[in-house]
Formats: sequence, structure tokens, C-alpha cells
Amino acid sequence: MMMDELARQVKEASLKLAACDGEIKNKALARLAESLTKRQDEIVRANQADLERSEQENLAAPLLKRLKFDEAKIADVVDGIHSLIKLEDPVGKTLLATELDDGLELYKVTCPIGVIGVIFESRPDALVQISTLCLKSGNGVLLKGGSEARETNRILAEVIADATTAAGIPPMWAALLETRADVDDMLKMDRYIDLIIPRGSNEFVRYIMDNSRIPVMGHADGICHCYVDEDADLKMAAQIVLDSKTQYVAVCNAAETLLVHEKAAPEFLPPIKELLEKKQVKLVGCPKTRALIPVEAATEEDWKTEYLDYKMSVKVVPELDAAVDHINEYGSGHTDTIITGNREKAARFMNYVDSGNVLWNCSTRFSDGFRYGFGAEVGISTSKIHSRGPVGLEGLVIYKYKLLGNGHIVDDYANRSKTFKHRDLGRSSTL
Repeated sequence: MMMDELARQVKEASLKLAACDGEIKNKALARLAESLTKRQDEIVRANQADLERSEQENLAAPLLKRLKFDEAKIADVVDGIHSLIKLEDPVGKTLLATELDDGLELYKVTCPIGVIGVIFESRPDALVQISTLCLKSGNGVLLKGGSEARETNRILAEVIADATTAAGIPPMWAALLETRADVDDMLKMDRYIDLIIPRGSNEFVRYIMDNSRIPVMGHADGICHCYVDEDADLKMAAQIVLDSKTQYVAVCNAAETLLVHEKAAPEFLPPIKELLEKKQVKLVGCPKTRALIPVEAATEEDWKTEYLDYKMSVKVVPELDAAVDHINEYGSGHTDTIITGNREKAARFMNYVDSGNVLWNCSTRFSDGFRYGFGAEVGISTSKIHSRGPVGLEGLVIYKYKLLGNGHIVDDYANRSKTFKHRDLGRSSTL
């Protein structure tokens, strides 16, 4: 099928999906969760074929780790779907209700965005998470995964289509794209596609923005930082840094740079080096770091790098503001955490660091839609548009204004025979 025709069909289906009630959508999600479990063996076999081919093609180790979609990963996405079912339907919520005049009522009501084009990397679990979030929020979706996951993505797209259509969701609400040419075609489909969410490097996101008239919700690099303050509990700090870096290195919310206050550095750096190296993490550091622990020198490029691997850059800073300045200069606006016992310093850090997620005394790995209770995420936005940070259900709806009258005309207000009241009806008011 030609791309233009495919996009048109998804657009038509999205208009019908937008009108589906929450009960039908939840029924479809439940059926999908059941189908994923029932067809688990097929999915794992397809994924194994992708893994074997990718290993032969020398795919980088972090990408291979993301590509793996085994029984445990399937169980995780099924748990995510069940969590999503429990969430309130984000569509049809009244955000504002105003009586403009007697019998003339204005409502601001949430509605789906329309058709969302999502371009993502080699994680098959992302395909399921994105699809289910779009379904719950009433959006059609065009999905473009990495070619390394093509067999897994095909079977997952088939399972999603079969299960949701059988539950009463309009056919063609979701479609899988497979070629690089499809991406370039997608960028021209502003007639049918309402939003593009690219998940990848800054360069990739910039390419998308520069080559499309469609609004883009950019998910850029995850250059995340841990700052260990002089007032930190160093035992706590060690556990947070270790988790932030090594709990899962090949993800965008893993920490890449460790910043340490110069008063804490002599006591903190030797033991954290030992703990990280036990996890096979290679450290590089600034001159002050290297004066305290034996590591290779960090380059200017290291501060700008998302490693997605067992490597971490370390910098000793003289004060909290220097840590904030470093993060705002080199970070990607994703996730940054401060470890300190001082509430005022924590508040200053969280107010001045310009990132979508700012944390206090906890791991950067918490910046995740599922962990935030959003029912997974389509990505983490570093943009400053209608949604920032983990983009869950609330980030996939927009709103429309509904005005209810009874023969009202503007001329009555222009000639002052009538005047506006603009009385707040409260958000509990409904149509």
C-alpha cells in the first residue's frame, strides 16, 4: 500500500477511535494483554531471529540489549497494559466551564491529538507501549521501528491489530512502517499526521524538525547527571549513583556524568570508583578527579556524550551553582538528580536546573512514565510545548472548546443590548 493511502486510512480510523468510549478501549487493551501472553512463543522466536541477524551484522552491544524481547520483557509490557487499563480515560475531561451569559456556556474539553507518527529505536517493548498509550488516548498511530527489530515488530503489529479489532476498535487505527523511505514520506504527510515523536539522538531529532511541517515533540539525548553535594549522606549517594548508572545502562535516563562537590570528593570518589568498577564501568575524569582517583582524562566531548554503555565521566565542582551551570551547559534537558541532606540546596538545584525531570535523593532511573504512574510512555520529551518529561496519556491529548447557545448572536453584545457575565461554572460541570 502506498504511504499516502496508508496515512489516509489511519486518519479515517483515528476519527472513529476518538469517539470510542473508555469501556471499549479498556476491553481492547485487556484482549491485547491476553493475546501477547498466548502468542508469547511466536514473539520470542521472531525476536531470536532479529537478535541472531543483528549479532552477525555486529550491532552495538547496547542496541542488542535493547533489542532483546524475551518472556520477562513480555511480562513487563503486559503488566504495563493492566496498569494502563486502571487509569482514568484522558478523553472528555472538562478543563474549564464558563457561563458567558444566560444560556451560553463554554466548555474546554480534552480530546485526542489525531494521528501520531512515532519513530523509535530497537526496543520492541516501545512498540507495544506506544500503541497502547495511543489507543487509550484515542489516537491513531504510524509506527516506525528500527530495521534490526523488523521480525519482532511485524508479529507485535499483527497481534495488536488482531486483538484490538476483535474487541471493536476501528481497523487500521495503527500501522507499521518498515523502510527508511517511509520516514521521509511520513514527514510530508501533514495532511494526515498531527504530531511526530522521534526517539533518538539530537541530530536525528533535528533532522526530523528541519524536514517536516508537522509539529515535532523532540525526545533528544539523555545526558543525565548525578550531583553529590557536600551535605550528602555518602552511603546513600553511592547507592543512588550506582543505580542511576548501572541498573540498566542502555536507556536514556541512565546517568552519564557524576558531579561531586570538592568537599565530598576525597571521601566519596575512591569508594564509588570501586563500586562502579565492580559493575565494569569505566570512569574518565577532570584534573581534580584524577588527583583523587586513577582514571583516564575526560575530554570536552565526554561532557556532551550519551554513552548508553558502561562508561561515566566525573567532574569535581566547587559549589552547587557550578554543578547547575555544568548541567545547563552540557545536559540535554532530560533528567538530573541532587543528593544532599540540605532542603534549601535541593530546592535551588530543582528550580535552576533546566530539565524536564529534576530529582532529589533518588535515582535518575525513576524518570519513566510507568514509574510515574502514567501507564508507560511514548518517550521523554525535552521540548517545551504542551508536554514535557515522560509523555504518557495526558501528553497525548489536546483540547477543544465547545460552546452551547440558544439563538445567541454577537450583534446583541456589540450593540450592548446584552453583556457578558463570564461566570465560572467549575470543572465539575459537564455538557
